[in-house]
Amino acid sequence: MTQQERVTFVINTLKELYPTIPVPLEHKDPYTLLIAVLLSAQCTDVRVNQITPLLFAKADNPYDMVKLSVEEIKEIIRPCGLSPMKSKGIHGLSQILIDKHNGEVPQSFEALEALPAVGHKTASVVMSQAFGIPAFPVDTHIHRLMYRWNLTNGKNVVQTEKDAKRLFPKALWNDLHLQIIWYGREYSPARGMSLEKDIITRTIGRKTVLEAFEKKISR
Repeated sequence: MTQQERVTFVINTLKELYPTIPVPLEHKDPYTLLIAVLLSAQCTDVRVNQITPLLFAKADNPYDMVKLSVEEIKEIIRPCGLSPMKSKGIHGLSQILIDKHNGEVPQSFEALEALPAVGHKTASVVMSQAFGIPAFPVDTHIHRLMYRWNLTNGKNVVQTEKDAKRLFPKALWNDLHLQIIWYGREYSPARGMSLEKDIITRTIGRKTVLEAFEKKISR
C-alpha cells in the first residue's frame, strides 16, 4: 500500500467502527472539560470520571473554585495523582479566568497554554472537544498507533502530531483523534496486542512491529 492508501484505510476502518464517537471525559461545559483534561495527566479517564463529580459538586465554575483552598482541592483530587501540582494549577487557572477572561475559558491556543498546568495537549483537547476547532491532541494511544501503522517515526509526540496533521484531512482531525484513542484501548493496547483483533495493524503495520509480534508468539 502507498502511504495515502494506508491513510484512507485507517479513516474508513475507524469510521466503520466508530460512527458515533463518545468523548471519554465527562463534562458539561468548556470549564469542566478543561479541569477534567488537566486531571487526566498520568491518570486514567475512568478514575478522572470518578473524581470530577466530587470536585464539581463543590465547584463547577472558576468563581466557586477559587473559594476552595488549594489544600481542599488537593484532598479531593488526590486519587488522580500529581495532586500538589494539579491543585495549584486548578486554583491558579480559575483565578486567571476570572481576572483576564470574565470567567470564561478562552478559545485560543495561546491563551489556554498561558494558564497554569495547561500544556499543548490539554489546550488541543479543549479547542477540539469544547469549541470544535480543528486540533489533533496526541496522547499515548495515538503516539503508539501512529508508529505501529508506520505513519510517523515515533520519536516524540510533537513529531507525531505534525505527521498526523500532515496526513489526515483537517476536517477529520477532531473525530480521528478520538477514534484512534478508542481503537487503541479496544483493539491495539500497549500490552497484549492481538493481530486477530487489530485489523489496522495487521493490514498496514510497520514491518518491524509485525516481526516482533510474530517472534513473540512463536516462542
